[in-house]
Amino acid sequence: MRVHVVSDVHGNADDLARAGNGADALICLGDLVLFLDYADHSRGIFPDLFGVENADRLVELRTARRFDEARDLGRRLWAELDVDRETAIEAAVRRQYAELFAAFPAPTYATYGNVDIPRFWPDFAQPGTTVLDGERVELGGLVFGFVGGGLRTPMSTPYEISDEEYAAKVEALGDVDVLCSHIPPDVPELTYDTVARRFERGSRALLDAIRRSRPRYALFGHVHQPLARRMRIGSTECVNVGHFASTGTPYALEW
Repeated sequence: MRVHVVSDVHGNADDLARAGNGADALICLGDLVLFLDYADHSRGIFPDLFGVENADRLVELRTARRFDEARDLGRRLWAELDVDRETAIEAAVRRQYAELFAAFPAPTYATYGNVDIPRFWPDFAQPGTTVLDGERVELGGLVFGFVGGGLRTPMSTPYEISDEEYAAKVEALGDVDVLCSHIPPDVPELTYDTVARRFERGSRALLDAIRRSRPRYALFGHVHQPLARRMRIGSTECVNVGHFASTGTPYALEW
């Protein structure tokens, strides 16, 4: 059995359409939406609406962790644009989702990232795409458990939830062979982004589940340039499957 795993797709529909080639199934760990490409500030919803110069400024503020100023910039730009923010973002996200979900091969098993908007997914998930969050599926004799979303941060991305709600989803999985999540377990080497030079939020609940139930693998994304892409926690192989938006290459898991 061979599955390909992607995370942090961020608008890369072209490579996504080929991500399942040679595999029995594709697993997607979320972050389909591209709001702003930190490597190319001309790509994404934000520069489409407000231009590259404002995107440059927003990235500068967020990188410096000046989140209040970044929010003030956003509020000013939306006021000057004089359109309904929710309507404009929803239309842009729906355009991206239409293209991305059409690129998924069958079968695909997907969960949400922190920048995704779960309520939109039922409108786009086609036959052959199974959406899982706090749920399990058996593939080739192994049980895969899926936990979507991220934990709350100053960034206030669309699908951030409380530690308690996240832990409840992890607990609902029970023992699994492969633990699939968007964010990593709360381990410094796995949560530190070497380019952004900051720690992203990892989950203590995931770490506790790994130590308790010892799955064969823990697969995740979220941290685009991690200090460590893989490490062992006890007998569990923990793997950041990569920033698919930039690499275009899935992680292959075979057994």
